[in-house]
Amino acid sequence: MAGITRFEDLVAWQKARQLAREVYITTNKGLFASDFGLSRQVQRAAVSVMSNIAEGFERKRPREFKYFLTVAKASCAEVRSQLYVASDIGYLSNETFEYLLEIASEAARIIAGLHASIDRNNH
Repeated sequence: MAGITRFEDLVAWQKARQLAREVYITTNKGLFASDFGLSRQVQRAAVSVMSNIAEGFERKRPREFKYFLTVAKASCAEVRSQLYVASDIGYLSNETFEYLLEIASEAARIIAGLHASIDRNNH
């Protein structure tokens, strides 16, 4: 992370931002938009991913950043779980489901890599 001074420059945060954007676009259409509970829950989980990355980065302590990355990765899992519900009840086409699932999975992989890099750089 040498040289990175803003959370906006982190690839993990950029991917999380993409996830949040795509979730909002998707949940504001069709049947999904009429399910206030599920749509808001998946939106909150997606926003939580990017928010936790940002908050952890700004704390400027590796141990705290790692904690917030763990929370962000867990929020990716929450998004994925909720996407399964939405798919199972017919709110998402298979194509949209797979697309969103891939973004959430990729975000989780990038977050895990960032978490591991903090360990490598601080030992």
